[in-house]
Amino acid sequence: MDEIRSMAGVTNDAASTDHIGTTTRAPERESMLGRLAWPDLSAEIQELLHHEGQIEDLAAGEVVFEVGESDFDFAVVLEGSIRIVDRAGDREVSRIGAPNFIGELGMLLGQSAFLAGVTAGPTRLLRVPRDRFLHLLTTVPAFADVIVPALAARRRLLYEWGEGGLTLVGRVNDPATTRLLTFAKRSLLPHTFVDRDDTDALARVAEQCDLPDDGTAAVTADWRVLANPEPRDIASALGMDLVREHHESYDVIVVGAGPAGLAAAVYGASEGLCVLAVDDTAVGGQAATSSRIENYLGFATGVSGSELAFRGLIQAVKFGARLAIPRRAVSLEPCGDGHDLTLDDGHVLHTAAVVLANGVQYRRLPLEGLSDLEGAGVYYAATDLEARRCHGSTAVIVGGANSAGQAAMHLADSADHVHLVVRGGSLASSMSSYLSDRVTTHPRISVHYQTEVTAVHGEGRLQEVTLTNNADDTTRRVEAAGLFLMIGAVPFTEWLEGLVALDDKGFVRTGHDGDPYVASRRGIWAVGDVRSGSVKRVASAVGEGSVVIAAVHHHLEAREEATATPA
Repeated sequence: MDEIRSMAGVTNDAASTDHIGTTTRAPERESMLGRLAWPDLSAEIQELLHHEGQIEDLAAGEVVFEVGESDFDFAVVLEGSIRIVDRAGDREVSRIGAPNFIGELGMLLGQSAFLAGVTAGPTRLLRVPRDRFLHLLTTVPAFADVIVPALAARRRLLYEWGEGGLTLVGRVNDPATTRLLTFAKRSLLPHTFVDRDDTDALARVAEQCDLPDDGTAAVTADWRVLANPEPRDIASALGMDLVREHHESYDVIVVGAGPAGLAAAVYGASEGLCVLAVDDTAVGGQAATSSRIENYLGFATGVSGSELAFRGLIQAVKFGARLAIPRRAVSLEPCGDGHDLTLDDGHVLHTAAVVLANGVQYRRLPLEGLSDLEGAGVYYAATDLEARRCHGSTAVIVGGANSAGQAAMHLADSADHVHLVVRGGSLASSMSSYLSDRVTTHPRISVHYQTEVTAVHGEGRLQEVTLTNNADDTTRRVEAAGLFLMIGAVPFTEWLEGLVALDDKGFVRTGHDGDPYVASRRGIWAVGDVRSGSVKRVASAVGEGSVVIAAVHHHLEAREEATATPA
């Protein structure tokens, strides 16, 4: 597997264990993340943990936690060390020594372990039961301030090293492969990718497991093979499926984990509510596909949408919110004094309140053959994954709003040239001034006003697009390695028809009973892009998701009072 990961662009030859609690690989990343990932535990924190835990002595070779295990205890190494092992090849990834602790972000998310922990020799541990560990995170700020950033930093290191035991197999231009890689990237799942056209790397994987002859595959750390999997299949195999019991009850279920949904989850959980956030793709929503957001308060040099989403995720789970991803909500029905939410696998959840934050998706062009090229040159996001496929080539972007401008600037860093196709006569009404100035003056970006894409061409993958100028009715064919569609928005609200009032475009109408976010049915709110009349900006979505919790609280209190008052 070392060779496989190296061929996938991940360097593993520096996995030296000369440093306890870290490795010598990727020193430039260690300088930024190492201090967070391997912090010193203060005397106060150690005393706190001694009060909550028990000391345990282990012999060499004993398993502290295994691949696929969930809910394992938090443990501090007092003496000796623990090898962090990739079971696929029984190779040591890192080593944790005294006085540091085991674990990474999965401990907060409730995910199963990607790797195994095995004592390297006689080892003394201080074990803290998982429930007490989670209690400390929510009640002792000094403890959370050290542990949470460390767990998050370790996940980032594992992701950048490709050390999670998960191998994805497919072809670069296959839409199914694109779906899996997009899910892994947006979920920050440590993984490696093996292209089926790389026969040597493919043969090395096939030596260890029974790969299907064609299509996509996912190989887990314990050599389970998933043939032609969907993202949810991978999530289930990795223990990311956190909805395990039928008819669980929550104070509030947030549908959608974009900026609005994450903000609602953070504020709801921090106020002591039992919160579940559901999303059918990954955290971050449409905002997670933005390569750089420069007008968000507090980030003077900008922040990527994925980074903002990741920080929001950490905040939400730190306060105790749960997430069910990837899961799609398919129906919502009144039940008693609350609602039953049905997921796409038939799972039914009961909740006292619902916050709709399920956002929008970009419109699709009504072009012949377009759907056949989605994921094979036609994209609805411009992250690093898509940008790599346009390296040294030409990219075409359709749209005139901020998302299109951000995509143009990002793609211009790797593509030879970027064509921005705008249906209107200017960018002034749809794009922020600072961004339009950069786009129109960039030497590798051409803006085509009053123009549309009227045809796509390519066998198996996109090769060219036809541009039509509506002012003079002229056409031209342009070579394109990528066509990025960012043209307007369609809300995810078909499943809500008949339950809450929608406007003529399908957005949720709000503003009933003097509450700007409450929908037409009691106990349901809508925030962010899915709300009719909302400002389609990240900052406004975060604001709406934050303040709506006050109304949810008032609703829950009134509900309790009504229940407690005799008829």
